[in-house]
Amino acid sequence: MTSFHRYLAEEVAVDHAEGLIPRREALHRLTLLGLAAPAAGALLAAWETGGENATASAATGSGTGSGTATATAVTATAVTATATATTVPPDGAPPAGPSPLPTEEIIFSGAETGVTLRGTWAAPAQPRGAVLVIHENRGLTDHIRSIAGRLAADGYCALAVDLLSREGGTASFEDPAQATAALGAISPERLASDMKAALGELERGAPGKRLGVTGFCFGGAMTWLLLASDEPRLSAAVPFYGPLPDDADLSGSRAAVLAIYAERDDRVNATRDEAKTALERAGLEHELVTFPGVDHAFFNDTGPRYDAGAAAEAYRRVLDWFGRHLA
Repeated sequence: MTSFHRYLAEEVAVDHAEGLIPRREALHRLTLLGLAAPAAGALLAAWETGGENATASAATGSGTGSGTATATAVTATAVTATATATTVPPDGAPPAGPSPLPTEEIIFSGAETGVTLRGTWAAPAQPRGAVLVIHENRGLTDHIRSIAGRLAADGYCALAVDLLSREGGTASFEDPAQATAALGAISPERLASDMKAALGELERGAPGKRLGVTGFCFGGAMTWLLLASDEPRLSAAVPFYGPLPDDADLSGSRAAVLAIYAERDDRVNATRDEAKTALERAGLEHELVTFPGVDHAFFNDTGPRYDAGAAAEAYRRVLDWFGRHLA
């Protein structure tokens, strides 16, 4: 089980352990990810009782069926939200940031001959820089599109890439769990190649502007992967609660990195010290920010863990970081 595949399986187990999805749905999602039924059941049981040691105990029976450091904590106001499929939480807590500018769907060339990729593009009249936005493990959703629009409203050309483009795009999957499983089946090398192609499209759409990247959950992991893929074009990166890839070497990057974590997100936080070490070893300017009292995916205003206060402060910090390193 690769680190990314393990991460996706753990997300399902944690969602079940926290009561967000029933056991039957969790087993369905884990089966789509390639876990045999006994391994899937063991993983769920372990997370229900064991937490941080769960994956190691379950994995033994698993098989696939197919330069400057600052660690800070910020105070944020907790806002309770329940699960919803809309883009605004039912309690009325607004998404972080401004009203988004209009977005448009685009198609552009991948790195390999004959490969075409999809994404959502948004641009201000006078851009200050350009940002690649990387989606969560359900693919390119309206929530991620809105983030591209919000960044554009704050002065940045933004491209939200669809990493399921070669599978027909996120919209081709009726079941979001199938989209997650498809992402888990893609090699890190292909994911990196498609993200680099998206950076090329950003360069074409915003010539002469500095490039940045941000990603959320799975997209946070993809942000780290891009930083570890000998990509010198990036000037800034902001991974949100994404785990560091195994044995990540960031020496090929020049980006200033703002890494955002959630205090209650133990499984991603387990990679935080390793991320700090990798950043220091590469000599990259960086800041690690842990938001107290919030959980994984606290920025997603369509999800059950959304925290409006923390999300607003995180967005402010993102803008400050991009303002310092892209504008």
